Amino acid sequence: MSGHSHWATIKHKKGAADAKRSNQFARIAKEITVAAKSGADPEANPRLRTIIEKARDINMPTDNIERAIKRGTGDGEQQLEELLVEAYGPGGMALLIACITDNKNRTLGEIKQVLSRNNGKFVEGGAVQWMFERKGVLIANGEGKPKEELELMAIEAGAQDISWQDSYLEIYTTPEQMEQTKLRIKEQGIALESVALDWVAKETIALSPEDKEKAEKLLEALDNYDDVQDLYSNT
Repeated sequence: MSGHSHWATIKHKKGAADAKRSNQFARIAKEITVAAKSGADPEANPRLRTIIEKARDINMPTDNIERAIKRGTGDGEQQLEELLVEAYGPGGMALLIACITDNKNRTLGEIKQVLSRNNGKFVEGGAVQWMFERKGVLIANGEGKPKEELELMAIEAGAQDISWQDSYLEIYTTPEQMEQTKLRIKEQGIALESVALDWVAKETIALSPEDKEKAEKLLEALDNYDDVQDLYSNT
């Protein structure tokens, strides 16, 4: 499978280098707040546990994590919601824009403006989402390790599929198997760079050099918008 958005890999590498940028804590705090709505105990809430681990990986202070959890359980005025926006980009690129916001109408309106200014087009719900499926995506840094050995370990840990992006091994699971696969991989001594539930394209398309340049500008513009958490495409 090569359906995982290349942009997700670019973002991952960029995030590793820019983990201390000013809005990184704010974005993860939003994720924690939304996840905590399903329960404040990380042991009983796998999604919350995974996001807390991500927060600790970038040295997010414990106080920030605890405040975000309290907001999710009702201790706070700000009510956050998830929003998944569907769009097309240059060259027919299908795009899912995952947002967390306190005002869906405002965010949707502003996302539409970003799209219209950058060769993108908003579409109604369902027009693009069917091209993707929800997957657990675990990224391991394979640099310096035999590829065949790392692949075998991932498969034995329960990987549904695998794909290489440069020196990074992307390991795909069903959402239900993600946590168990993560634990098995860690037991084998493999360090994971990230673990997340992502939207993975069922099929990918290739863009012309011109469209690729336009697509990257669109993705950058969306990524710079505070309410955007993640971007997924079929390129």
